[in-house]
Amino acid sequence: MKRRSWMERQGWIGMTFILPNMIGILLFFVIPAIYSFVLMFTNYQFSNPNWQFTGLDNLKQLFHDDNFYASIKYTMIFLISVPVSMVLAFIVALFLNRSVYLKGLIRGMFFLPYISSGVAVAFVWMLLFQPSQGPINEMLRWIGIASPPGWFADTDTAMYAIDIVQIWLMLGYNMIIYLAALQEISTEQLEAARIDGASTFKITWKIVWPLVSPTTFLLMITGLIMTMKSFSIIQAITAGGPSGSTTVLSLFVYKTAFGYYEMGYASAISWFLFAVILVITVIQWVGQKRWVHY
Repeated sequence: MKRRSWMERQGWIGMTFILPNMIGILLFFVIPAIYSFVLMFTNYQFSNPNWQFTGLDNLKQLFHDDNFYASIKYTMIFLISVPVSMVLAFIVALFLNRSVYLKGLIRGMFFLPYISSGVAVAFVWMLLFQPSQGPINEMLRWIGIASPPGWFADTDTAMYAIDIVQIWLMLGYNMIIYLAALQEISTEQLEAARIDGASTFKITWKIVWPLVSPTTFLLMITGLIMTMKSFSIIQAITAGGPSGSTTVLSLFVYKTAFGYYEMGYASAISWFLFAVILVITVIQWVGQKRWVHY
């Protein structure tokens, strides 16, 4: 009886510790989410205080909006950066998991972009991808490409240039997580495979890759969610241009809400974005049973 009383006291102490966090979640996540869900069925605008319920009009407008479908297309292109960044990070982590000279410095250099200021990163890449005088296009001209890409200034290449920046940003973070997973693999297991005559590629593909599959699953889920929500780097580099060719769904929400002040319509887009993220996460969660080895 005394033990149960002690357990109850510990429970109340624990609740006291997490109470501030729960209040924060309630005030800044749950209540705004409910408010946004209600706004989805209104024509509320900052400039018009006389709002009213409009039923499903915002959703009807959404599915007849060409800009909405364009933003879905650009979001899909943006998501390409997630698997590409993960594959590159895995290769770099394999390399750095060995005895490499200045390994600590190289790890830090790869991780530095992830903790750098987004505005500074945007400025650097705008200089690198400058179409007429940027060092990348100068190098392309030097090797014989007479008409190098316009990068951020061209509607055909702007989104892919954003992908390159996103891959560069996420590479260090993914590499550090993969590196931690690789260091948990038993060296005896790898040594036994080498003694049996397995090649480096076969060891990597048949032993290492399955053993880090839980890490891959984690990075895939968090990477897709983070990328779908991300728009600050795009806003800093192109602001969605040129001609809307880099306006992903999250940036479309931002522009609709804080550029045109159509809060009801922006809420409808937000909830669609939430539904897409939820569906993708559920599909990955169900699918992971086939390829993730715990």
